Amino acid sequence: MAEPIRVVVTGAAGQIAYSLLYMIARGEVFGKDQPLILHLLDIPPMVDVLEGVIMELTDCALPLLREVIPTTDPAVAFKDVAAAFLVGAMPRREGMERKDLLSANVKIFKIQGQALDKYAKKDVKVLVVGNPANTNAAVCAHYATTIPRENFTAMTRLDQNRAQAQIACKVGVPVADVKNVIIWGNHSSTQFPDASHAVVKIGNAEKPAIEVISDADFLKSSFVEIVQKRGATVIAARKMSSAMSAAKAACDHMHDWWFGTPAGKFVSMGVMSDGSYDTPKDVVYSFPVEIKNKQWKIVQGLPINDFAKSKMALTNKELLEEKNEAMAVCSAD
Repeated sequence: MAEPIRVVVTGAAGQIAYSLLYMIARGEVFGKDQPLILHLLDIPPMVDVLEGVIMELTDCALPLLREVIPTTDPAVAFKDVAAAFLVGAMPRREGMERKDLLSANVKIFKIQGQALDKYAKKDVKVLVVGNPANTNAAVCAHYATTIPRENFTAMTRLDQNRAQAQIACKVGVPVADVKNVIIWGNHSSTQFPDASHAVVKIGNAEKPAIEVISDADFLKSSFVEIVQKRGATVIAARKMSSAMSAAKAACDHMHDWWFGTPAGKFVSMGVMSDGSYDTPKDVVYSFPVEIKNKQWKIVQGLPINDFAKSKMALTNKELLEEKNEAMAVCSAD
């Protein structure tokens, strides 16, 4: 069996981590033959809760889990890690927008970027889940100067999963028979879920989703709004933010980054923009990507219609505003 790899999860005593840690430790992310050492980071008031989480991980008797290291010290948390799930952040509550979280959370991700830079492996794969995820990832990358910027990503896989599920429900097929739905832009209410390049498997044939659905009004209105507002809808129902589905999406994101995407299939990830599709450079932007040998590559050459351009312009503007505000907060700190 392979040598263990070290994986850090921040906010490890929180709701998302409660589902995420089990999925990671049972081999759903890095493979069923990859032993793990889990580093669990949280704030001092959560230490007692963290101990309970560790007891549960122990009681699961997971064959791949070799060691669990709980800590409140970033120097310990990020030491020699090969992968990082940055989940810990001030949670969004009912009535809050992601920009309300910006000031408090960018300071957290500045510290964690500096710690990753100093202690983690230089090829560490970093997934930011804590919101505002795109801008937090950009801040993290900015302060980890010796780690390639392409190693910092933000999670829009939850939005992709939501969009994929909505199309599957609309068409009446298993969710596995829908692929290549795209999330453009920010993980926020300005994101643009785009079904125009999606494919649905009907019988033994793959057909364009727009052809199968045959309802342009739905794809431009209800579909977009349901996905954009799904997080707020879950909060209104649960009185807490998405946890189980967020943990599953984090696993999907990191698994595909680790193992790659099949030919003909792409997934959505928040990655550092190079200006593709007339997006602003140097913000973390959700694009369709293909992954090979642990390296993502933005899918190029997809036609973008005027409706899509108008939606992408809104999320472009928001991401630039968030980035400028975040850097001002970091500079003043």
